[in-house]
Amino acid sequence: MGSEVTPGGDAAACGRLPLGVVVADGDGLVSHWSSGAGRLLGVDRQAALGSPLLVRLPVFAPQDDDTDRETGARGLPDAPPKAAALPELDSWLAVKSAAYPRAGRAVLARPHGTPVGLLWWAYPLLGPGPDRLLVLIADAAVAAAGAGAAGDRTEIGCGFARHTTLPGGRALARRLPDILPRMGPARGARVVAQVLEWGYPVLEVSRREHVPITADWGVPKYAQRRARRGGPRGAAAPGHGPDLEQAAVRERLEFLDEVSGRIGSSLDLEVTIREVTSAAVPRFADFAGTHLRAQVLAGDTFPDGPPDVTTVWHRVWVEHDDEPGRWDDTVPVGEALAFPEHTPFFQCMVTGEPVLIPYIDDELGDRISGQFEKRDLRPLINGRSILIVPLKARHVVLGFMVLLRRNGRGQFTAMDRSTGAELAARAGLVLDNARMYTYQENIAETLQGRLLPRVDPHPPGCDIATRYLPGTRLGRVGGDWFDTIGLPGSRLALVVGDVMGHGLHSAVKMGQFRTAVQTLAVLDLPPAQVLRHLDDLARRLGDRYLATCLYAVYDPSAARLHLANAGHIPPVLVRAADGGSELLDLPTGVPIGVGGVPFETVTRDVAPGDRLVMCTDGLVEVRGQDIGDGLAALCESAAHPAASMDDACDTIIRALNPAGGRKDDVALLMARLNGIGPAPTGASPGTCGRGPNPE
Repeated sequence: MGSEVTPGGDAAACGRLPLGVVVADGDGLVSHWSSGAGRLLGVDRQAALGSPLLVRLPVFAPQDDDTDRETGARGLPDAPPKAAALPELDSWLAVKSAAYPRAGRAVLARPHGTPVGLLWWAYPLLGPGPDRLLVLIADAAVAAAGAGAAGDRTEIGCGFARHTTLPGGRALARRLPDILPRMGPARGARVVAQVLEWGYPVLEVSRREHVPITADWGVPKYAQRRARRGGPRGAAAPGHGPDLEQAAVRERLEFLDEVSGRIGSSLDLEVTIREVTSAAVPRFADFAGTHLRAQVLAGDTFPDGPPDVTTVWHRVWVEHDDEPGRWDDTVPVGEALAFPEHTPFFQCMVTGEPVLIPYIDDELGDRISGQFEKRDLRPLINGRSILIVPLKARHVVLGFMVLLRRNGRGQFTAMDRSTGAELAARAGLVLDNARMYTYQENIAETLQGRLLPRVDPHPPGCDIATRYLPGTRLGRVGGDWFDTIGLPGSRLALVVGDVMGHGLHSAVKMGQFRTAVQTLAVLDLPPAQVLRHLDDLARRLGDRYLATCLYAVYDPSAARLHLANAGHIPPVLVRAADGGSELLDLPTGVPIGVGGVPFETVTRDVAPGDRLVMCTDGLVEVRGQDIGDGLAALCESAAHPAASMDDACDTIIRALNPAGGRKDDVALLMARLNGIGPAPTGASPGTCGRGPNPE
C-alpha cells in the first residue's frame, strides 16, 4: 500500500508517514498485506498472505522469556508458518474479541535486517465479510525524526481522536480511504464508518497534541518525470494538479470496482445485458445503449470473423436518466439494424477500438444522422459528448455500447476513454460467459429432449401419462428422467430417476443411467438387484456419478407391484376403491453411486384401477419448507378426480407448481394399473394387451 520515501522531518511532523496496512480474517490469518507492510517488516506479500497475524506481526502477544527485554524485539520467520503456536492462538482469541481499538509501540526483528521500531493502530472490524482486524503500522524512527524537526525531542506515542475535534476533520474523513486497503464501495464505506466511529489514528507528542496521520505514498512517478523534464506542469505547486489527478484516478478505480461488483451476478443472458448497460448510468454517462450480434443474443456459436456493413445488430437494452419513454421511438429496444459504413458506430465495430467524440456539433450530428434512413438521431446526439466502446471476447467483437453525456456535464476525456474501454472489456467477458452458458443450456435441453423416451400410453395392463418441466433457475436442464420398459409376461418396469447436478453434464449422465437401466431391466432381475448392478456401474464410472432412482415392476396378471428405492422420494398409490391416497412405505436406501448399503425389494398387491404416481423431488421440494408438506400436497392432488390421465397429471402440476416457478426440473410418471383379465375363448395370448401371461 505504501511507497518508500526518504524519511523527512516535515512529512512526519505533519503526520504524513509511509504506512503499512495489514488485515486479518476471523481465523487470525493475514488476508491483506500491503507493499508498505512488506517494506517495513521485510516480508513480501506472497509469504505473508495466509499466515497467522500474531506470528507475522506479534505486537499484541504478551512478552515471553525469549524476548529481548531491552528492545522488546520479536523475531519474524523467513518462511510462512503453517500454524501459530498455542500462545499466539490464545492471544488471537483475545484480540478478536476486543470491543475497542488499540494502539502502541513495538520493536520487531526483521528476517534480513536490523530490528525496526513500529507504531501501530488496530481496529476490530464488525459486520458481514471475512475481515475481523485492521492494523496500520508506521516506522517509529520516521515519526521521531519528524517530531525532532518540529522541535520536540521526546518520544512520541500513538492513539485515537475524534476526527471532528481535529483541524480539517472533514477533509481527513474524506481522505481516509487513501489509508485503507482497496475494497468495494459498500465494504469500504462500512470500514471507513467503523474507523471514524472508533477514532482517527493520531500521533501523540509530548505537548499532548494530537497530530492526525495521513498516508505518504511518495512522489507520483508522473510528477517525477515532469519535474525531470522541467516543464511548466512539473513546476505546479504540490497538492493541486497531482491531487486532482489522483482523485480522478481514485474515482475511476472506484467506478470500475463498483461495476465489477454489479455485473456478472447471473449467467442469464438477459439479466447480464441489463446489468452491463445499467452499470454506466448515471455515474459514468447519461445514456447507454447496448447492441449485440445476432449469434450472441441467440446464445449460438461464437461469431465468425469481423463484422461488416451486412452484420445485423440487435439493440438489446437502453438506459438513460431522461424522462421515461423519451427515446423509445428513436432507439427502440429490440430493433435489428445494420449500421452504415461512414459512422462512428461502424468504425468502433470494425476496428474493435473505442471511438471518442468529445463534442458533436450540429454539422457532425447532421452528417451522422443523415447516414440513417427514416431516422433522425439529431435530438439524441447533437450537442452531446459520445463514447462508443466495443464489447469483445477472445479478440472478437460481440457488440458495442453507445455512451452519451449531455451538454452541461463534463465531456468524455482520454481517461474516460480508458475507463470505458475497461468497462467494456469486463462487460464483454461477462456477456461471453452468459452466451456460452446459454449455448450449453440449449444443447443440454435439446439433448435431454431427445434422451427422454416416447412412452407408449397404453402398454399391456395399464395406462401411462408423463410430464417433464425444466427448472427456472440457471442450469435449468437437469438429470431428471422417467421410463417404461416392457418385460416378459406382459409385465412393465416403471422408472423415475434424478441425476445430481444440472446442465449439459447431468443430461449426458442421465442418458448413460437410462441406457444402463434399460440394459439391466431386460435381464429380468428383481428391482433390488437392478439397483445394485446400477450402483456398481456408477462407482466404476467415477465418484461424480450420483443419482436417486425408483424402480418398480408391475405384474398385471398377478395384480402386484415389486418396488425398490435408491434414495428417491416414495411413490403415491391412489386406490380406486375409495379414492384415497397414500405414500408407499419403502426402505429409502442410498443414492446410486454411494455404495455399501444393500437395496431391498418390497411387494405390494394392487387392485384394478389403482394409480401409481412417481415423481422427482423438484415437484415437492421447496427451499425453506419441510418436504413433508410437499409430499402431503402430492397425495392430496393425486387423489383429485380427473377425466383422464393427462388431466390428472395437469392437476398435480397446477397444485404443486401454481406459478410455474419451480427452480428445479420435474419429472412425473403416472400409471393406472388396470390388470389383465381372463382371455376370451379363441383369443391369442396377449391379444390387445389383455391376454393371459404366455409364460
